[in-house]
Amino acid sequence: MDDVIPRVTAAITEYGVWAGPIIGLLAFGESLAVVGLFFPATAIMIAVGGLLGTGVLDPVPILLWTAFGAIMGDWVSYAVGRRIGPSVYRRWPLKRNRPMVARARLFFRRYGFASIFLGRFLGPIRATVPLVAGVMDMNSRRFHLANVSSAILWVPVMFAPGYFAVRTLGSVEKITEAHLLGIGLMVAVLTLAGTLIAARLLGRVDRKRPLRQASAASAG
Repeated sequence: MDDVIPRVTAAITEYGVWAGPIIGLLAFGESLAVVGLFFPATAIMIAVGGLLGTGVLDPVPILLWTAFGAIMGDWVSYAVGRRIGPSVYRRWPLKRNRPMVARARLFFRRYGFASIFLGRFLGPIRATVPLVAGVMDMNSRRFHLANVSSAILWVPVMFAPGYFAVRTLGSVEKITEAHLLGIGLMVAVLTLAGTLIAARLLGRVDRKRPLRQASAASAG
């Protein structure tokens, strides 16, 4: 890992104006159903955050391209789910990852709209929840609202650890595997905390909804 990060960051830096589209493509692959299962781009995103911290890359196009790639990845996954339907679960490689698919389906059934937003930050199901939303025929306007808003927040969150690590350590090359492990743990803890808080809030909303429906029915 120690030699991979300098190589990747050097390649991104070398292509200059193409850095934005390249990183956008990485975000697209990370968010794309099926492909995202075999496309761990977290370490690369952290490294890119480090380049932003050193001023090597212009942040505006990088942020825009990355958000665009993430949005398109989820949108394509959603479209595939709507197009193919439930039979997609029985196709390779999803049929070989049934526990993960089951978790994504349960997560979507329970949280609906919020699952698209929260799923963006949960690695194991990030690339599957939009596909499930498509299969379940989620309203496209609601999906795109959650998709775009979550991508806008997800991109700076993914870049922030590398950005602040470089600000502290001085250069991207000094980010070691131990640093990545610590940063990854920090991101996981923050994500888990945010998910638990959101789940609690959503649970309150879900408990209040039947009460409102019952009140409306009795009033009618």
